Amino acid sequence: MTQGLLIVALGLVGLYVAAAFSLYMLQRRLIYFPDSTYYTPEDEGLTDVREVKLDTPDGERVIAWWSRAAKGQPTLIYFHGNAGNLVDASERLKMYANVGLGVFMPSYRGYSGSSGRPSETALVADALLAYDYLRKQGLPASDIIPYGESLGTGVAVQLAAARPVGALILDAPYTSLPDVGKLLYPIMPVQTFMVDRFESKRHIAGVKAPILIMHGTADRTVPFSLGKQLFDLAPEPKQMAVLNGAGHSDIYNFGALARLRAFIAKYRQKPEAR
Repeated sequence: MTQGLLIVALGLVGLYVAAAFSLYMLQRRLIYFPDSTYYTPEDEGLTDVREVKLDTPDGERVIAWWSRAAKGQPTLIYFHGNAGNLVDASERLKMYANVGLGVFMPSYRGYSGSSGRPSETALVADALLAYDYLRKQGLPASDIIPYGESLGTGVAVQLAAARPVGALILDAPYTSLPDVGKLLYPIMPVQTFMVDRFESKRHIAGVKAPILIMHGTADRTVPFSLGKQLFDLAPEPKQMAVLNGAGHSDIYNFGALARLRAFIAKYRQKPEAR
């Protein structure tokens, strides 16, 4: 190798190392896109929605919105995606309420007036805190259904693996964040350096409740193939709603609500206390 080629090769290696280091240092900024603006349900005209403030053991405060279920209906603990604010999910909250489903929607740390900074450890701990809060309010485990949307599917899976629940619903799930990162940055060692991994493909084996996975075939954010892989790994009983033509955030324009309601009616169970 000539001296010139060696200098070019060393330069390319240096650029690669610098890019990989930048990805490592900025990885949480590339995962979480919080809108910290604080709104109350009343600000959005949600008169039947109550704001709940959960104090965490490590001194943070998590804001949640709670729309109570109609008699005999379950409550979704709704874990939203990686961007935005509770307000952005308010239309879905209204949609569920219109069919009698309860919704308990916590915001992640750093989102929607919640304090602190988001991380996998914090989000999962806060999910367990939200679940325990609902149990203390008198909701039986069979009436609690974790619902994860996109990033939130990783939170929902870990909650359902750790606590008895009536069912688990996953909307555009992935196998793990490193698997998503590998698709976005194929030449970078994301499998090695990612800190917040959300390894749903590992945790889903611990879920003892019925599972529904809903995924659009035209999803360009979390490819349908990842949702299918997770479904194949999930224990029975399980269902997969393949929503032909649906993208990442529009599955309810493709019949997702009917699929969700039919699943709940058929599979909601009464798990034994663990």
